[in-house]
Amino acid sequence: MKIALDPYMFRALPIDEMVRAVAELGYEYIELSPREDFMPFFLHPRADDARVAELKESLRRHGVRLSSVLPLYKWSSPDETERQTAVRYWKRMIEITVDLECPLMNSEFNGRPERAAESESAFWRSLEELLPVFEREGIALNLEAHPDDFCEENTPAVDLVRAINKPWVNYLYCAPHTFHLSGSDPTADIAAMMRYAGDKLQHVHVADSFNHKGSSGLRYILNPPGTPARIHQHLDIGQGEVDWDTFFGTLRELGFDGVATACVFAWEERARESSAFMLDRIRKELTA
Repeated sequence: MKIALDPYMFRALPIDEMVRAVAELGYEYIELSPREDFMPFFLHPRADDARVAELKESLRRHGVRLSSVLPLYKWSSPDETERQTAVRYWKRMIEITVDLECPLMNSEFNGRPERAAESESAFWRSLEELLPVFEREGIALNLEAHPDDFCEENTPAVDLVRAINKPWVNYLYCAPHTFHLSGSDPTADIAAMMRYAGDKLQHVHVADSFNHKGSSGLRYILNPPGTPARIHQHLDIGQGEVDWDTFFGTLRELGFDGVATACVFAWEERARESSAFMLDRIRKELTA
């Protein structure tokens, strides 16, 4: 199993300083997430050969490896021009991932929940173009359901991943999305959701969140009433309401041997302390 850090809270640091910080915290792996000078959100990658070489050298110097690369593009957009643009961005980022000698990428379904059927159609069109590229380059892909994507819940997301029917395309369970993944189920049964994913569960994102459905749906009050906005957090373990005993216990029961990424975003003012705490807890739970 690989324990990685999503270094988003360190994104303002130059590349070498970011990698050094991750190494000093004791992580062996980085899950490379969007940063403006390399791989911005929803835009064409900025990294050229020199910047890729810079990252590779920093990883070598500090003894850290990439577990995965996490780009976000609008590949499920119902707007065909937007979708085609996203596919171009994906192809370039796959090239960069190959140059980085990283065997895994992960991402979200994207699209629009109010246009779910159109978004899924766009998703499949994008896969028709991209799956041969992933396969040719030997890059695996893990996909997660995300709040406000066309696929937001655990069961349909796992089913969609299985429908792709490739052994190297698998499922990512994101703990801070737990209360969205469970849909209308107020119990948010983590064990049932993970067991449903079964052998497709190859990646987890680890951070805490509050149950937005708690207190009869009044845990958070959003205005105007009836807004379709989604809410969740990426907190340190223990600061929210995710059932961590069940989360880690089920991973142990399933013999989880994929990537576990600490992905707290809430505490930039204490990014080092938060990241160190998360590594210690994940190690105790999954490697002891």
